Amino acid sequence: MRIGLYPGTFDPITHGHLDIIRRAAALVDKLVIGVAINRDKGPLFPLEERVALIEAECEALSAQTGTEIVAHPFENLLIDCANDVGAQIIVRGLRAVSDFEYEFQMVGMNRALDDSVETVFLMAEAEHQAIASKLVKEIARLGGDVSNFVTPRVEQALKDRLARAAG
Repeated sequence: MRIGLYPGTFDPITHGHLDIIRRAAALVDKLVIGVAINRDKGPLFPLEERVALIEAECEALSAQTGTEIVAHPFENLLIDCANDVGAQIIVRGLRAVSDFEYEFQMVGMNRALDDSVETVFLMAEAEHQAIASKLVKEIARLGGDVSNFVTPRVEQALKDRLARAAG
């Protein structure tokens, strides 16, 4: 069984993430969405809510592709997470050349730690290249329309989360 790991913070999951997930699912028998616990980033959504949104958004994708898609929180090294879930492939999405430099360094480090795990890069589709969770959150905070960047479920979760934060 070929297992892939697509890691990220997914705060929140966007159309760009879903595009990469859909295309990665075609490459593997099982796709694990590694949801990073990164306290330094100060995520808007708590881990449990990010996992729940990923699971809800990926349910239909899993049925469409026939690939098992599961969410898996982690806070250890990415390469250790890959080994924990039995992944032979790490999937990374690229939006622009600027993403590549950082990702290139990560591949080198991961290969030094365990050269049995390959990294595969998928370029975001053109209509998703500008989407970044950080920008989506900023647009939503300022009352802008994020419906082109996230699903209706995620858009509502953003509105609810921001309303609770505003008190």
